[in-house]
Amino acid sequence: MTRTLNRKQWRKITLACATAVLAVGCTSNEPASPKPPATTPATATAAPEPTPSETPADPADTAKKEAIATYLSHWNEVEKRYADKTDKAGDLKKYAAATALYQVERDAEDFHKKGLVTTGTITVGNPTAISADVDRKVPKVVISSCMDITQWQTIHSDTGKPAVLPANRLLRYVIKATVEKWDKGWVVITDEPQGKKC
Repeated sequence: MTRTLNRKQWRKITLACATAVLAVGCTSNEPASPKPPATTPATATAAPEPTPSETPADPADTAKKEAIATYLSHWNEVEKRYADKTDKAGDLKKYAAATALYQVERDAEDFHKKGLVTTGTITVGNPTAISADVDRKVPKVVISSCMDITQWQTIHSDTGKPAVLPANRLLRYVIKATVEKWDKGWVVITDEPQGKKC
């Protein structure tokens, strides 16, 4: 026998369902309305998480690193020039200008006119930027290093025999260079031995 509910009983059931629906749902003898399909929360395209902002590089530190790299490259080219009796090797103008360029070209030429060339390598020890002025019109860095020529041998180009050199010459000495940033990039302007051991 089907029991018919009066209006008061329906209200009671409806109120009970409304209170409980969030926790457990509600059932009755009435046919259930179809459940909406289960949905997952929309995955909004989230903005990428902010990465810790990197501190911009200090212009003076950047200038020092670039100037030192240029200085080391300069000495690689100097080494090539002294080793070539034709005075053609070494891209000196790429890394040097002004006094530094003139000095190397003139000294290497005089060296070769005496029938001498070099073998081995130069070591530029501990190149350190002792000052950097990046606010001037032409940025400038001054570098101090220890020039080590103990493995840079002077020989006669015709015989290959070692040349006789002054016994008291410095083989490891302090050298100070000025490097400037021109339109073409950093170039060595001056390179001056300081006359003291390192």
